[in-house]
Amino acid sequence: MVGIGPGGPLDRTPRAEKAILESQVVVGYKRYLDLIGDLIQQQELISSGMTKETDRCLEAVRKAGEGFTVSLISSGDSGVYGMAGLALELANREKQSFPIEIVPGITAAGALAARLGAPLMLDFACISLSDLLVPWDMIRKRLEAVAAADLVTALYNPRSKKRTEQLDEAAAIFRRYRKGSTPVGIGTSVGTKDERIVIADLDTFLDFEITMRSIVIIGNTSSRLLDGWFVTPRGYKV
Repeated sequence: MVGIGPGGPLDRTPRAEKAILESQVVVGYKRYLDLIGDLIQQQELISSGMTKETDRCLEAVRKAGEGFTVSLISSGDSGVYGMAGLALELANREKQSFPIEIVPGITAAGALAARLGAPLMLDFACISLSDLLVPWDMIRKRLEAVAAADLVTALYNPRSKKRTEQLDEAAAIFRRYRKGSTPVGIGTSVGTKDERIVIADLDTFLDFEITMRSIVIIGNTSSRLLDGWFVTPRGYKV
């Protein structure tokens, strides 16, 4: 299971590149395979679209069970909203036994944080707003909990063409606990040629374009802007 980072080749690890180059089969979402096109030589490629994650993982497990060296690709880190967990579950279900290596990658939240400044310097949480696998009522409870606990929060899958209200509700929850001037960073397609970075605040960030390829980082009550950088102080005396 290989995490390729947020997208650009500069954010891939040598370990991830080595794993892909040494594989006989590479399995992944088509867009992710496009991002590693420079690493594809003679490998067999298996790709599919969104919502086909189970099919991709099952095919990877079966190929590995047949004795092939397989790279199952995730963006970011394969263990953070990626394919690692699902692949391990399927390997167990299919009673397949073969060597497994999980290759970490730079997470989307970490990549965006580096572009914004240092917003994750203190305790933080990551929450996906996608309710395809987790009921919205549960997501709402988690949002309430992290907002009340004053955690910096990275929102994954914030908005899609079909899901437009969840981000609005999340913003309303955070506004009950934090000032409207709280810094909010938005990163879309971070690390690629289409990258867009915006620093706004809790009152205005919904005015900017936010898509499924975006990550939103909401600061805590001590987060601030310093010379244009989004910083959450850790508490050192300065």
